[in-house]
Amino acid sequence: DQYQAKVYKEEVEPNLKPGAALAFAHGFNIHYGYIKPSEDHPIFMVAPKGPGHIVRREYAAGRGVPVVVAVEQDPDGKTWPLCLAYAKALGALRAGAIKTTFTEETETDLFGEQNVLMGGVNKLVEMGFEVLTDAGYQPEIAYFEVCHELKMLVDLMNEGGLNKARWSCSDTAQYGDYTNTCIDEHVRERMQYHLQRIQDGSFAKEFIEDQDAGAPKFKALQEEYGNVRIETVGPKLRAMFSWNNGKDDDADMATFTGKIARG
Repeated sequence: DQYQAKVYKEEVEPNLKPGAALAFAHGFNIHYGYIKPSEDHPIFMVAPKGPGHIVRREYAAGRGVPVVVAVEQDPDGKTWPLCLAYAKALGALRAGAIKTTFTEETETDLFGEQNVLMGGVNKLVEMGFEVLTDAGYQPEIAYFEVCHELKMLVDLMNEGGLNKARWSCSDTAQYGDYTNTCIDEHVRERMQYHLQRIQDGSFAKEFIEDQDAGAPKFKALQEEYGNVRIETVGPKLRAMFSWNNGKDDDADMATFTGKIARG
């Protein structure tokens, strides 16, 4: 997101032929106005619901990752067929496509990342691990309980939603889910506040300004969160799993600049 506007201004726009179409994988720069093509250019989006290396892996395996699709500008009336052809070429239509808008895709994507997929799950795992270890429980046991078992539940959610995940657990686990959750109305209020900052552009402005300044806040946060306590235990445990196959050293992580603790 932080590089697109500069690349567009310096490399793409000067060489853009009249009427040439522009394809996006995320609506951030169009929605927040960091890229503003003239009205004669078709603009569409094919946004995979997964990271780039997974899109490539699934395509190479003859499958596909689901996408959401949108058209922002349609000057010639031919942008939708072009958009769907692009999605088909990615293998995405093997999995499915949902029609959306640049606004909806951008705002819901950022919200999901910040409040559930990353900012939500990561913090829950980190804090759960710290509460257990601070209370004297073994770090290895705490890791299994708050991190490792997540995958099984998420897989069940993907298969059959929240109810299948609950059905697969014991009655004790279900009762605790209903009565002892740490997620309450205060969390809903925080989510609504974060959504407002996404909708009014405050988050985007904060992020881009930090990136334009050399990303001092971002780099400091990567360093801080790359060294949380659970990250000193996870690599040791995962190295013991015969099925892990060295995924901690995945080549796709080679460009990750966060400091990952190893022991």
